[in-house]
Amino acid sequence: MDQRESFFDFAAQVGLTKHIGGVKATQKLAELCHIGKDTYVLDVGCGAGITPCLLAKQYGCRVMGVDIREGMVERSRQWAKKAGLSHMVDFKVADAQELPFANDLFDVVMTESVTVFPPDKQKAVNEYTRVVKPGGFVGLNESTWINYPPPPELIEWAAKDLGANVYPLTENDWKEVLKKAGLREVSVKTYRINLQEESGGLLKRYGWGGMLSVMGRMLKLYYGNPAYRKFVKEIRQEGVIPAHLEEYFGYGIYIGNK
Repeated sequence: MDQRESFFDFAAQVGLTKHIGGVKATQKLAELCHIGKDTYVLDVGCGAGITPCLLAKQYGCRVMGVDIREGMVERSRQWAKKAGLSHMVDFKVADAQELPFANDLFDVVMTESVTVFPPDKQKAVNEYTRVVKPGGFVGLNESTWINYPPPPELIEWAAKDLGANVYPLTENDWKEVLKKAGLREVSVKTYRINLQEESGGLLKRYGWGGMLSVMGRMLKLYYGNPAYRKFVKEIRQEGVIPAHLEEYFGYGIYIGNK
């Protein structure tokens, strides 16, 4: 199992997910996709279900969340039940590159720090476009090189931090992917990463109770699973954030209309 697979498997077990930009980015994405009470949203790569529940609670919309890992889907269902939102959100195991839905089903398809991972990003965005209704929106919040080219050490860091063989795109490259999928009126807002805000983003996303639950599961996994202890040790050895990261790296919110 490579480090990327280890990360996602362990994240599923503890119910921990995070996307760049945090709750503020989710709300901006929802605003630009015109999410409202009558909107049916597909959240691709829903992780532990935080975003689907936030959207349902804040905007009153119906949400279908999909994730490639059964563990994440189960965590999502638990989170929705705890929040009293099971009647508004549903979850299913699915691959972003092969979505198990009919054409023209959703009003909005959105992803947050997800489309950077599939080997074939174009195939994934083509799928998002297929299942969104004519006139609907595809919205992405994805890792982006704000300045290009970045120094070699940043490229190496991004590959290790985001997962093996993963490479963030530039703003123009992301726009081209959306346009090739048949989306029009593609709009972009890019932001430099703010490390101080990112460090506090998990608490805002999960709340104190949620974070304590995650930490408890992490400790249980750490002391009960030798593979997880090895993984943590490797991450600590590699986990130094390089200089100039904020100058080159960030995220973009990309919106396309079908």
